[in-house]
Amino acid sequence: MINNKKYVVCFGEVLWDIFPEGSRAGGAPFNAAYNIHKMGIDVKMMSRIGNDELGQKLIEQIQGWGITTDFIQIDNENPTSTVIAKIDEHNEATYEIINHVAWDYIELLPEHIELVSNADAFVFGSLSARNEKTRQTLLQLLDYAKLKIFDVNFRPPFIDIDLIKTLLYKADIVKMNKAELRQIMLFLSEEYKSEDESVAFIQNHFNINEIILTKGSKGARYFVDNKNYGFPAVPITVADTVGSGDAFLSGFISKRIQGESPEEIMNQAISLGAFITSKSGHAQITIIRNLRISGFKIAFNLNILLTLNL
Repeated sequence: MINNKKYVVCFGEVLWDIFPEGSRAGGAPFNAAYNIHKMGIDVKMMSRIGNDELGQKLIEQIQGWGITTDFIQIDNENPTSTVIAKIDEHNEATYEIINHVAWDYIELLPEHIELVSNADAFVFGSLSARNEKTRQTLLQLLDYAKLKIFDVNFRPPFIDIDLIKTLLYKADIVKMNKAELRQIMLFLSEEYKSEDESVAFIQNHFNINEIILTKGSKGARYFVDNKNYGFPAVPITVADTVGSGDAFLSGFISKRIQGESPEEIMNQAISLGAFITSKSGHAQITIIRNLRISGFKIAFNLNILLTLNL
């Protein structure tokens, strides 16, 4: 049985992000889970990894951080996911995401119903639902979740317009950035006029009570209960943006499930997102020696783990 302690379920991809300097555990829902855990909140990660060396390394890593792996399934047919990440001259990340990996095949198990039904929040994105098996598991679980938080997090080419609409209809809270806001309006064949009008249209169309709009260096806005709140960004020197949106969402969730005020919620979200943005992603990398990843060999000079001290 699940106890009465507050906890969050994060659903979707767990993977290795491969950088030129090394590799680290990643995936948007797992990044959120990691930071929620660092905020002192119990978190359950629901995912699937391959029965391979990379999967074993992920399990060891996640357990080492004190996060339960009880709900991470082992797949004997499909490999652990890897993503080739590149950082450009503007400190922005692009990703080459391998298809048909273990988290594309997350199975719905009987214990998941109670787990999700009793969670204080259920966090999900659209990428994990790119293939049929995991999509059906997600859609079924959403029927049981009492607070459904949708992190839009578009990752081309895995953008399915009909799926996005379905997930928006099911969500209670939606986080998106300015580009995703414009893209959703395009999907709906609606003209983008302003942030306020576009967000109001989406809220009314999909019956969404809360929308978080992130705007990078221009801060963020929180639309809730027919009100909206604007919050400036924390002045920082940007190191890179990998995981900053996931950290922002984690800060938001940590206060939102405690019933804090919009000001407290967003101050926490912006502060945590800024902290991550100010740190080089490579300062958080788990660098692994001599692993074979997607058919080629990755060799590094270091074998270190540096984790955040929040």
